[in-house]
Amino acid sequence: MTTPRLPAVALAACLAVTTACAPMACATTNASATTDLHLQLPRPTGPDPIGRDTLYLVDNSRKDPWVPESGPRRLMVSMYYPARSATGDPAPYLTPEEATSLLQRKAPGTSLPAEIISGIRTYAHTGAQPENGRHPLVVLSPGLGLPRASLTSLAEDLASRGYVVASIDHAYESSGTAFPGVGLLTCAPLCDQPKPPEGGQATITKNRAKDVSFVLDRLTGRHPTWKRANLIDPERIGMAGHSLGGDAASATMLADTRVKAGINLDGTINATLPATGLGKRPFLLIGSQSDHSPGKDHTWDDTWQALRGWKRWLTVAQAEHDSFTDLAIPKSKAGLSAPGTIAAERGIALTRAYVAAFFNQHLKNKKQPLLDAPTPNNPEVTFHNP
Repeated sequence: MTTPRLPAVALAACLAVTTACAPMACATTNASATTDLHLQLPRPTGPDPIGRDTLYLVDNSRKDPWVPESGPRRLMVSMYYPARSATGDPAPYLTPEEATSLLQRKAPGTSLPAEIISGIRTYAHTGAQPENGRHPLVVLSPGLGLPRASLTSLAEDLASRGYVVASIDHAYESSGTAFPGVGLLTCAPLCDQPKPPEGGQATITKNRAKDVSFVLDRLTGRHPTWKRANLIDPERIGMAGHSLGGDAASATMLADTRVKAGINLDGTINATLPATGLGKRPFLLIGSQSDHSPGKDHTWDDTWQALRGWKRWLTVAQAEHDSFTDLAIPKSKAGLSAPGTIAAERGIALTRAYVAAFFNQHLKNKKQPLLDAPTPNNPEVTFHNP
């Protein structure tokens, strides 16, 4: 059955998120015309079913950097893991409240039902029995103004391939995240300010690095918070992020040697690497051809020169900023992608393939020819070595 298309109005433009958080102008949508729309993420490509738990973590050693009067730093973490079978309840994409907040921030004035977003089909199940063994851990960090749900398709795919994945929502940095006993926290304290915090985006990046280190402490320390922490091999930890989250990947590696490999998905890099780079640890840059080819973003040019270990610089032709995230799906269904933009499912498939190949090679020690050179099967992907 063909998936109905959204009226050519707001959703995609409203969900086309950039590193800036300013609301986008959107026309009013006829809700009755979209009630039969059902969106779903691409099916994971690995052999394993997927389980998902949710953790609420509080770092009592730090006040929240954006709203100190709110108390300690708070994080929500979705833990994905390979499961024995697809038992348990289907994991929701977003809560209705979170979906409403996403639409309000990115689509002010739209009457599009939030249920279309909160009801996006996922493949993880809550309470699923885990697969035996110890697995590499991959931490995911989303772009500024985006919820952790925006990387669900990548998280699920990695879990289906035998990884544990910790996908993080950083308090006051998403369109809206529900925290138990606290309520919905949005990025208003950051996104609605006339200027960025002192130190600019690099300040946000450094705080994210502290967030990730705290999460690793709680997952791999002597008294782990997660009841399934025995699934994690603490010697095999990687990190990937989109936009500001990609910037945070290199910043975290600078601050925390537990992270052995990192990926930046289309993110400007605010954390300047020292002359020694990240040591011998591998790093992968994947971005849109239009914005992140050599000479397009000096932060990538500078980072490339500083990297001393295994490295690759890939760009994807016709990709937009959100082509590396789930948000390309509703944008495509709305018919509002820019002319010539790579198909949403294709962008996600390429992201999954190269991210998985990178972590398979560097966390599982399995050689991946996909990372050696261009391939006729992926003509959109260009390898750069300036």
